Amino acid sequence: MDVKFAHTNIVAKDWQKLAQFYINVFGCEPVYPERDFGGAWFDQITNLKSARVRGVHLRLPGYVDGPTLEIFTYNKQIERNEATSINKPGFAHIAFLVEDIRLICDKLLKNGGSMLGEIAKIKISGVGVLTIAYARDPEGNIVEVQNWN
Repeated sequence: MDVKFAHTNIVAKDWQKLAQFYINVFGCEPVYPERDFGGAWFDQITNLKSARVRGVHLRLPGYVDGPTLEIFTYNKQIERNEATSINKPGFAHIAFLVEDIRLICDKLLKNGGSMLGEIAKIKISGVGVLTIAYARDPEGNIVEVQNWN
C-alpha cells in the first residue's frame, strides 16, 4: 500500500489574513486554485448542513511538490472555548525548521503573532544543539520554530 502525507488543515476565522501570515513569516506559497466547496457531497463528509468552506493550500517551505498547509474558513463556525495549549491532548502545533530563529520570531511578532515562551537551547547527546521557541500565529494556533547545529 502506497501512503503519502497530504496536508494539515487549520480552520481560520479569516483564511486570507492567516494565509498571509504564513506567507510573510515562513515563505509558504499559495497553491492555486483557491478552494470554495459546498453542496451535498461536502455536507456528507463534514456531517454539517449547508456547509461551505473557502480557503487555500500553501506549499510548505523546502518542498516542490509535497504536503501543504490548508487554511479554510467555514460559513458557519463555532468559537473556540479556550486557547490551544501546548500540553492539551490532540493536535498541538506545527513546526518549521529555520536558519535564524530570532529573525523568524521578529517577523512573527511584526505580522501579528506572539511568543508563547522564550527562545531556548539544549544540547542533545548524539544529535546536536537544538535552538527552539514556541509561538502563536494571529489566531492563537501554536507554531514551533527550531534550528539544529
